[in-house]
Amino acid sequence: MNKIKALLVKYKSLIMYAIFGVLTTLVNVLTYYLCFNVLSISNVVSTIIAWVLAVAFAFVTNKLWVFDSKSFDGRTLAHEIPTFFGARIATGILDVLIMYVTVDVLNMNPTIWKLISNIIVIILNYVASKLVIFKKK
Repeated sequence: MNKIKALLVKYKSLIMYAIFGVLTTLVNVLTYYLCFNVLSISNVVSTIIAWVLAVAFAFVTNKLWVFDSKSFDGRTLAHEIPTFFGARIATGILDVLIMYVTVDVLNMNPTIWKLISNIIVIILNYVASKLVIFKKK
């Protein structure tokens, strides 16, 4: 039992990131699906709307529960907010490019490619969050 507890403590941020990554992906994919398929909003605009909602959700969950950054002082936020959103903008652009090429240019399945794109984005975002944004000092 102690070994299991030690593993959970050791990999807490990765486990929590996986949990909130799945939830963030759900926010992203469901928002995209509703915008694109139900509201008939264009592919790229649907992708951007889904990204904005997912990033807002991810910032709060990553800060508080994944990387245990409980500080809200100005210096901490002055580092976390621009680096978090900067990294997310970069991966958001990648997401839009993937969706544009696969759906609009190659006429591939939008839902499948949204899931694939999100997997790539989640991995890149974890690395940025762990090594730069919420790095323990």
